[in-house]
Amino acid sequence: MLEQSYGLNFFLKSPKNKKQAKRLIYIRISVDGVAKESSTKRKWVPGRWSQQDERATGLKEDARELNFFLDSLTTKVNSFRTELLNQERPVSAVDLIDYVNGKYKKRNKVLEEFQEHNEEVAALVKRGDYSEGTLERYTTARSHVKEFIRFKYKVDDLPFAALNYEFVKNYNHYLRTVRNCSNNTSLKYISNFKKIVLRAVAKDIIPKDPFKLFTGKNVNNI
Repeated sequence: MLEQSYGLNFFLKSPKNKKQAKRLIYIRISVDGVAKESSTKRKWVPGRWSQQDERATGLKEDARELNFFLDSLTTKVNSFRTELLNQERPVSAVDLIDYVNGKYKKRNKVLEEFQEHNEEVAALVKRGDYSEGTLERYTTARSHVKEFIRFKYKVDDLPFAALNYEFVKNYNHYLRTVRNCSNNTSLKYISNFKKIVLRAVAKDIIPKDPFKLFTGKNVNNI
């Protein structure tokens, strides 16, 4: 899921002490209407700043150096954003500001997070905390999700931002038809997958559970 809008701006932050001659230059990044800002750790005087151009004015060496810094920072942020989009990874204002501050952490895609979970389970199996059957169940569940993503979306993986109610509904239909699973078996695989999704919610990879509206029910065979 690509972001719909994007903006990057620089401005002088008004200090609490109005007597200060120089003001900190802030960067503000907006993605899909959500804005985040951070200090560039550079200071400048209002009288030599054009808010229309968002750059220092004049031809003095210090102005040229500052403008070069702001141009370079803009290029770096735009290049990083393009890199995320090319990798089909989610892009948010928080991600980009974290990148500016050197704090960005890659957010896993669906199968990456599933694999990370399964490796943790495998380590716990060796400790005797989980059974081999539990690991086998999650391994199979990941395999089904992987096959569904290739079947439906023709890609190797998806960002969590691509998950929604329609995805869950289609996955359930895929399990019931293409995989020929029973209703109860399908729900078990969906439950296994939901655990991975809730991990992503807890890690702030996505803001909410796309499975929330899905209301599959077990069927009692008589």
